[in-house]
Amino acid sequence: MSPRGVSPEILRTVRRIEIRTRRLVQESMAGEYHSVFRGRGMEFSEVREYQIGDDVRSIDWNVSARMGHPYVKKYVEERELTVFLAVDVSGSKEFGSVTRTKGDLAAEVAALLAFSAIKNNDRVGAILFTGRVEKYIPPKKGRTHVLRVIREILSFEPQDRKTDIAGALEYASRVLRRHCVLFLISDFLDSGYEKPLRIAGRKYDMVAIAVEDPREEEFPSVGLLEIEDAETGERRILDTSDRSLRSATASRAAARREALARTLRSCGVDLVRLSTGRPYDIPLVRYFEERARRAR
Repeated sequence: MSPRGVSPEILRTVRRIEIRTRRLVQESMAGEYHSVFRGRGMEFSEVREYQIGDDVRSIDWNVSARMGHPYVKKYVEERELTVFLAVDVSGSKEFGSVTRTKGDLAAEVAALLAFSAIKNNDRVGAILFTGRVEKYIPPKKGRTHVLRVIREILSFEPQDRKTDIAGALEYASRVLRRHCVLFLISDFLDSGYEKPLRIAGRKYDMVAIAVEDPREEEFPSVGLLEIEDAETGERRILDTSDRSLRSATASRAAARREALARTLRSCGVDLVRLSTGRPYDIPLVRYFEERARRAR
């Protein structure tokens, strides 16, 4: 039975994304994901009586005092992770000049990460944000839950068109426990989020995924072109045959990209850049491989 209120077109798109990302997960992503995100380490399990050879540093002095003889804490390795997707669904997600919009790219990347997570028995949750947090999806396991997350990202109709990354990060910090992996998926056309970004970068294992489009970096020479800011509605007419205009646009885009990289680096947050005009799996796999080498 189809989920209530979901159009057949969205369901077909979800199915298409599932098939595509499942192949990528099986062929490359799941193994890379597992090697990079190893879980929270050791978790307390129980106490037991002290035995000769036990590390005295593991003695639970409170329990030992109550029982009258030594007890030690026993730990087990915990694999399960919470993977959380903070997805920007503001007005600029509708922009795309190649084969897909930035919103489509964000949805496919979120799907790839989510399917990689559940293949490793991790939980997946999400928030969808604009100028405010519009939807919170609590972390759960399983394919059915991941399909719901993808449907929400694709079909959600936000009430706001602006972007507030700071607000999204502050919300995530309130609802998430420590030791989770936080993917922030956005085009980062915003400012003033450095402080909450720094806090989240210290608190979580955080990765920023910047979704970009080639036309944000340079305009083709096609004469007069009317453009509209998807978040503010402001319209302008540009003469794209003007070489100095195209050069200035490229320079501003390069400066914005460098500023983003610098900000994320200073906050201890990794950055992966993805473009609507290129395959997204290659940069992701390359990032995971590089991160695994850094950890060794």
